[in-house]
Amino acid sequence: MSILAGFADISLGQLALVGGMALLASIVGGLAGYGTGALMPLVLVPLVGAEPVVPIIAISAIITNTSRFVAYFQYANRRRALIVIGAAALTTALGAYGYTRLTGTGAALVIGSMLMLSVPLRRLAKKRDVRIGDAGLGVSAVGYGVLVGGTSGSGVILLSLLMASGLEGAAVIATDAVISVVTGVIKISVFGLAGVVTAQVLAFALLIGAIAIPGAFLAKAFVERMPVHIHTAILDAAVITGGVVMISAAMRSVT
Repeated sequence: MSILAGFADISLGQLALVGGMALLASIVGGLAGYGTGALMPLVLVPLVGAEPVVPIIAISAIITNTSRFVAYFQYANRRRALIVIGAAALTTALGAYGYTRLTGTGAALVIGSMLMLSVPLRRLAKKRDVRIGDAGLGVSAVGYGVLVGGTSGSGVILLSLLMASGLEGAAVIATDAVISVVTGVIKISVFGLAGVVTAQVLAFALLIGAIAIPGAFLAKAFVERMPVHIHTAILDAAVITGGVVMISAAMRSVT
């Protein structure tokens, strides 16, 4: 399988657009703890369709989250990471398997819905100042596993769970990165067995991952300088818009 063949029919301009979004998403992710899964579908779906998007982001996320963890490794909370990983491992695999059974239209509806729901869910959790203990974190992680296995953009839910468990700042970003690497490996294993890891999936995943590596370290340099609420508001608007566009396109294909 030639990885370069995965870029067939993709222009240099389109590759530049993907690369630019990958760098932006990595910086945003390094600042806020999420962003790649929410932003990348906005450029990937028009280029390759909805079906390969979750596998692409799952593979690239291992690279981006590893670099993010290296940048913030001293802040990671191992105990909470192990709680989430232990509770979410099986349901992540089940969610990924369910995703492989979807059609292109179904995949677009799932991703679009998740993107749109992620914004009000994050805002609701913040408004209510939700707090959970280790048991609550584990129970919540079971449901999170289903979402992270079968959708893109669900990282905001993990971010909210970690914050509700008492983590703050860089500890949230670092612990999120550890968990995301493990769930990413689980997802890729399921996708590989299902035969959805194609040359196109690998090509785009490696491109996104490679370009995003410096983003984590740039984010670390900016984390104390950039007002988080500004890029969060922009990201929320982009996520909702992208979700609406994807769902609209999926509904048009049905009718």
